[in-house]
Amino acid sequence: MKNANYDAVIIGFGKGGKTLAGNLAKAGKQVALIEKDKGMYGGTCINVGCIPSKSLIHSASQIHNSIEFKDSLIEYKNAVEEKRELTIMLRKKNYDKLASLPNVTIYDGLARFIGPLEIEVIMNEETVKLTGKQIFINTGSISRVPVIEGIDKVKGVYTSSELMDLDTLPNKLTIIGGGYIGLEFASLYSRFGSKVTVIQDGPNFLPKEDEDIAMEIKSILENQGIQFFLNAKIQKLIDGPTVVFEKDSVIHELESDAVLVATGRIPNTNDLNCEAAGVELTSRGAIKVDEQLKTTAENIWAMGDVTGGAQHTYISLDDSRIVWGQLSNTQTHTTAARNNIPYSVFIATPYSRVGMNEKEARDAGLNIKVAKLPVAAIPKAQVLKAPAGLLKAIINADTNKILGIMLLGEESYETINIVKLAMDLDADYTILRDQIFTHPTMSEALNDLFSI
Repeated sequence: MKNANYDAVIIGFGKGGKTLAGNLAKAGKQVALIEKDKGMYGGTCINVGCIPSKSLIHSASQIHNSIEFKDSLIEYKNAVEEKRELTIMLRKKNYDKLASLPNVTIYDGLARFIGPLEIEVIMNEETVKLTGKQIFINTGSISRVPVIEGIDKVKGVYTSSELMDLDTLPNKLTIIGGGYIGLEFASLYSRFGSKVTVIQDGPNFLPKEDEDIAMEIKSILENQGIQFFLNAKIQKLIDGPTVVFEKDSVIHELESDAVLVATGRIPNTNDLNCEAAGVELTSRGAIKVDEQLKTTAENIWAMGDVTGGAQHTYISLDDSRIVWGQLSNTQTHTTAARNNIPYSVFIATPYSRVGMNEKEARDAGLNIKVAKLPVAAIPKAQVLKAPAGLLKAIINADTNKILGIMLLGEESYETINIVKLAMDLDADYTILRDQIFTHPTMSEALNDLFSI
């Protein structure tokens, strides 16, 4: 077995890992970066997550309602090919950016700990032993597949990354799971022309959202032709593929061309052999870290989805800032100081949120003001022929500070960042009420929303 020593060994070519690798290399450190899948250079987001899904979402929006399903089959195949070309281009850029650095070595293989600061990398033709003065884990997350009879045997059952790589558009798509990922795919494939059904085991639609927002989202999706079965218990999957489920004591059999399993993601730690390094896991299999992202083992850190936190590529990026700040002695940023994390769900109509909702604020006993604005009242929404949706803001009535905002409307994924910045700056809501925005834009709706 060959041996090699490095200043830093990074496991996983994700957003946090690649960013930290670049910073360490620029600082003159000898860096090893390990990735087990050549198709994952750049991480989940670029290859099987947000970038390819948003590429398909954009393509779907271009052809929505403009063609028959038989023609949509061709357009879908073209969209998948465009998505592939995009991910290949970005993957190569990510690889070349680090591979071109003289003090970065990329290993294509499976990494596992064999000691506190020792890693074995199993490659196609050889196995090497790497020793690092410091080790950083950025292995991300993988799709969670629930225990359902037939789920691993029936053909036509896919995870999100597998479904996006199909060349053939399913006429009938059944989605198991009513969370954000499931809804994005429901909206995406519905706009391509698929008949989409979503099956959820819980009784409440989007239970973490305020009921008025959740019901508005559900109504919009139902108007797109998406069918929902809530509080439904899946019994098994049989050939077809067919989903057999029980709702209200009635057994249903739903035939499909494809079944998407969208029941969340779990930390990718199974192959790491963490115990050999003294790295402890949580009860959910995530790597246990403190607010500086240090693990329970000295000189080993973890970043991104593998820590069990919010699963966003921008969190992995911020994690790399936290770690780099410690290594370079340039800042003292920690996860404890990280507030107001926004998120967007790229359904049609897009939904974005940051901060507390009304229920959370009232449960906390806060004195609040609630502002609402129908999207139909926004001129730009009428220009876009997208009047559906609702804007809602929660304000501390004692301090005039913004506690949270929910934006269900076109371009909400851009507007949300304005509000997030205002919240980070601890600005009064009146700043946005009185701000001069360009016209016509969706962001100018903040003037009216905050006029309370």
